[in-house]
Amino acid sequence: MSTATSSVEPGSATRGWRLPFSPWHLVLVPLTFVLVVPMLWMVATSLQTQGEANRFPPVLLPHDPRIANYADAWHTAPFGTFFLNSTLVALVVVASNLVVCSLTGYAFARVRFLGRKALFMALMATLMVPFQVTMIPVFLIVKWFGDNVSPYLGINHLGALMLPNLATAFGIFFLRQFFQTVPVELEEAARVDGSSRLGVLFKIVLPLSMPAMSTLAALTILTSWNDFLWPLIVITSTDQMTVPLGLSYFQGAHQTNWPLLMAGNVMSLVPMLVVFLLAQRYFVQSVAGTGLKG
Repeated sequence: MSTATSSVEPGSATRGWRLPFSPWHLVLVPLTFVLVVPMLWMVATSLQTQGEANRFPPVLLPHDPRIANYADAWHTAPFGTFFLNSTLVALVVVASNLVVCSLTGYAFARVRFLGRKALFMALMATLMVPFQVTMIPVFLIVKWFGDNVSPYLGINHLGALMLPNLATAFGIFFLRQFFQTVPVELEEAARVDGSSRLGVLFKIVLPLSMPAMSTLAALTILTSWNDFLWPLIVITSTDQMTVPLGLSYFQGAHQTNWPLLMAGNVMSLVPMLVVFLLAQRYFVQSVAGTGLKG
């Protein structure tokens, strides 16, 4: 009696149950939902009336969406001044970080000088110190600059928001790591042709480092735009407030105008979403090229 054996290819059953996407998506989809829900709730609240915003259980969708909340929020608080102040601070801080951090990062990556490693380690150690520890010394330094150098760099001026952030240890580390991935042969060829160190940096290294520079610029803009604690400490007048600090304009001593506050939050998020969408293609390139060499 002959027995018929079925020919089954090895692994065919496994391939039949294979997911059409990465298994990690099963984790990322719920996490994405958790991150998106607060933003959707914020948008929904910005379209509600004050009564709907204070109702319990909360109203998920407004019955009569009020687009006028955005115009009311813009006119209730001097949002134009807040946006102008935040934009000015962000542009100055970004420009300064790109210049200073690129020069310093290139020096740590390529220039050999006495105490380079010790100085770099000391600089990296500052990343472990929380801002709450250093904010009082920084406040005193900014106050000294305002009293002895220029009042525009002192307390209650936009210069007080720019001065402590003109260069960051993270930006130096980030660009230094990326500069080390640039082939040294390109720089040596430029030096043989008679180019100086600065010429090599600006003509060879920086054009090749545009992904890292763009990523640092985007991260710096996001950090500067969303900063709340430091402006809260050094800014007291309304005409010098930035957007995060100006949003407290809608919070009273006894009640909060939630629809206008959420409308202001949505308007403050729009520039950051634009920056992220424009710079996102550089993120993966820069992260992939950063940290490959120690």
